[in-house]
Amino acid sequence: MSKNIAVLMGGWSGEREVSLMSGKAVSEALRGLGHTVREIDPPHDATALVAALSEPRPDLVFNALHGAFGEDGHIQSILDLMHLPYTHSGVMASAIGMDKPLCNKALASAGVPVPESFIATADAIRAGRVMDPPYVIKPLEGGSSIGIHLILGRADDPRLDALELDETMMVERYIPGRELTVAVMGRARVDSRTMTITELQPHKGFYDYEHKYSSGKTTHVIPADLPPAVMTEVLRLALLAHDTLGCSGISRSDFRYDDSIGYIRGIYFLEINTQPGMTPFSLVPEQAAYLGMSFPELVSFLVENPA
Repeated sequence: MSKNIAVLMGGWSGEREVSLMSGKAVSEALRGLGHTVREIDPPHDATALVAALSEPRPDLVFNALHGAFGEDGHIQSILDLMHLPYTHSGVMASAIGMDKPLCNKALASAGVPVPESFIATADAIRAGRVMDPPYVIKPLEGGSSIGIHLILGRADDPRLDALELDETMMVERYIPGRELTVAVMGRARVDSRTMTITELQPHKGFYDYEHKYSSGKTTHVIPADLPPAVMTEVLRLALLAHDTLGCSGISRSDFRYDDSIGYIRGIYFLEINTQPGMTPFSLVPEQAAYLGMSFPELVSFLVENPA
């Protein structure tokens, strides 16, 4: 059945450009499916945003925003108050999933292995008093590897006193090894199921913003070539993360696998994305295609399974 769908895209986070790409791809697919589509780049003013979503009132909001406001529970709260159905996860799952320290605590309590980490001030980090390398410095919130600094203890590491940091950051033990990601579809604890595992092999350095959104910078191995026990465990942990946070629609969890440790003891959860990208370089559409699901079919699934 044809719907009137508002696609939220752009916004004002550091992931604006990624969101615009996601929104354009989604809008094109929705129109191809016969839906009436209106693209909305949310204004900063909440009153103006409510007005834009009220006249005309859509049947559904497809949330293609990434990062702050769009992915952290804020826009979800507004849509809930307006009684507008929307795609992806609800308020609580979005808020916890975006808050890296809180997410780690919630998942660790459920039995998901996470690297050692803590919150530190920018001054302490620049003074080199936080942790012996190797470690990773991450913003407390956000995605697309924006604002991440890798400190390996080598001569070519960035100077700590020159880093651009928020007032407080998360410092996390660096896990060597292989970068893995898993998409999970469906409503938590109802019909959730994993898609597959992709191994990401950056051609240089680590899997940062450039490698995520530039063609030819990273090799995607799908499905990842892993020992059966490791594959089973990574899939189990991704499903556990999705279900523990109460996600819906589609989530994507990232892991590191230190294969020098062996067996499943080398698997560590890194973070969850409750609103994965839908760009030409995005991992969820790629996993869907591997499973025989076209991009329009993936978009249709999200429309038919709102939060």
